[in-house]
Parts: sequence; C-alpha cells; structure tokens
Amino acid sequence: MKDIVLEVKELAIEYRTRKSVVQAVNGISFQVPRGTTMGLVGETGAGKTTTALGIMGLIPVPPGKVVSGEILFQGENLLEKSQADMRSIRGKRISMIFQDPMTALNPILTVGDQICEVIRLHEKLSMHESVAKAKEMLELVGIPGERYNDYPHQFSGGMKQRVVIAIALACNPMLLIADEPTTALDVTIQAQVLLLMNKLKKELGTSLILITHDLGVVAETCESVAIMYAGEIVEIGTLEDIYEHGCHPYTKGLFDSIPDLDMEQTRLKPIAGLMPDPSALPKGCNFALRCPYRTEACEAAPVQNIQISPTHLVRCIRAKAPTVNTEGGEA
Repeated sequence: MKDIVLEVKELAIEYRTRKSVVQAVNGISFQVPRGTTMGLVGETGAGKTTTALGIMGLIPVPPGKVVSGEILFQGENLLEKSQADMRSIRGKRISMIFQDPMTALNPILTVGDQICEVIRLHEKLSMHESVAKAKEMLELVGIPGERYNDYPHQFSGGMKQRVVIAIALACNPMLLIADEPTTALDVTIQAQVLLLMNKLKKELGTSLILITHDLGVVAETCESVAIMYAGEIVEIGTLEDIYEHGCHPYTKGLFDSIPDLDMEQTRLKPIAGLMPDPSALPKGCNFALRCPYRTEACEAAPVQNIQISPTHLVRCIRAKAPTVNTEGGEA
C-alpha cells in the first residue's frame, strides 16, 4: 500500500451566527495516498470548500470552528499546530488553488513577483535565484519566462489559472488542493489545465485533492472519489467503485442527471428538491427528503457507513455489505 500523505478522521466544522449554528462538515473521514488524486464531488453547499479550508488551517475564527476530528499530514495532526507552524506549512508542504483565478492574483504585482514571493518566504534563496526559479515555474506551466514582469490583467483566464498553479507548485508541495480549478474556463482551456496538473503530479510526485462538481473531470484525473452531501461523505471508494458500482441514491442521482449523448432526451433528470438547511439538519439521513427510496427508518436515526468492499463505503441503509459463507469467502 502507498504511503498515506493525508488522513482526515471524523472532521467536524461549524459556523456560529447570532441565530443558529451552521453544521458545514459533519464527521468526515478519508485518506489520500502519496502521488494519487482524490476527487471530492458534490453540489454547491455540500461542504467541499470548507473541508479544504479546514485542512489548510484557514477557517475564519470566529464565526468558524473545527469542532472535532483529526487532520493527519504525514502523521502530524495539523489541528494541534500553531498559526506560525501552519504559515510555514502552507505554500511549502501543502498548497491550494482557489476557485477563481480572476481574483486569486494581486492586480498591482507582476505575476513573477507573486511567484517569487512564495519562493523567498519558504526557501533560503537569494533574490537572483528566486527570480530564476520563478521563471522556471512559468516555463513549467507553459508560460514564457520573459513574461515574468507582466501583470495579471495582461493574461487570459486560462493563463491566469496557469500562474496560480505555478504559485501553488513553486515549493514542490507534497499535497495540492485544487478547488474547482476549471470552473471559470472554457472546455479547451479546461482540458489543457487538467493535462498540466496530471503532468506535474507525475513529475513532482504530488498528491492532489480535486474539488469539483464535474464527474467527467473526475473520471479523467482521479484514482479515488468521495461524494459529499450536506456536510457528510455519503459514498467513498476507488474510481471503479463509484462509477461502476455506486450505491447511494445521491450518487446515482448525480450520474442520472448527466445527459446521455447516445439517447434522444427532451428533458434532463435533475435530483428533485433542495439540500437541507445546514443549521437545521434532519435527525436521520440528510438525503432522505429527496430520496425516492426513503422509508421511516431513514428519517428515524442517523445512518452509519456500510462497508461494501475494502475500498468502498456507503452511508445508506439500503446498501448491502457482502455476506460471508461458512468457508470464509464472500457469498
């Protein structure tokens, strides 16, 4: 088994307002082995970005708070680190690509200076060496080094995203978190950015958490997938587990909502209803009110994970674990 770079255990994050407590992330667990990509999938408001901010130590306090759990990075619990320790980790050992490249860059600094700033903060290099490395990073993501002195407004959306990736990878982090890195880009540029991220992952041995709502992107880039809904991971497994043997009604609903180009369709198949209010989550299954298979048992009590296989977990009472016969094999 590959080394585990990141292990999240029973992580819970909430935001407190004057009137309510928003339960943004509720007891999620997952692992990211070295050199692999995990897709974190779910609709807007599922808790994907909050999970990423929790790993980075960027939850705003107040109103946010990590209530419980552990975030083990190379065996060290990040939740026990001081802010000074986290500043030394962010950018060097763990980096994040934020959602919108249009706002992620400082408009009054050249792109080269912004890459150089990260390098000088974490590595003991002279100014001349830092500039040289910044130009190397630009070349690595397909931007000529001579554009070091250009400003963000002189780049297209796709080129800005490449600059953001260069900043994130400048210090060769062991873990990269990419929060919907292709959302604001057209399809052609999306493909280029994904190819670039895969190429760099292989060259640098970086582990990657890809946050997205695009199942097609996940299929192209990920080895494992976690499906998030209302702050919970409702299904997690390998790419094959989820795409070939997905069990949770929400997972099936996501796949059913994708248009089939081989069939004549006059209407899409959306998942009926809306995600529950995170400040007033139901007693039982969070998906129950939208689920076509719900029973009274679904709404009566919290649902626990069921292990379908060594790599496949599902949070649904309809899921069935494999039975074991008297000779010790699976029935």
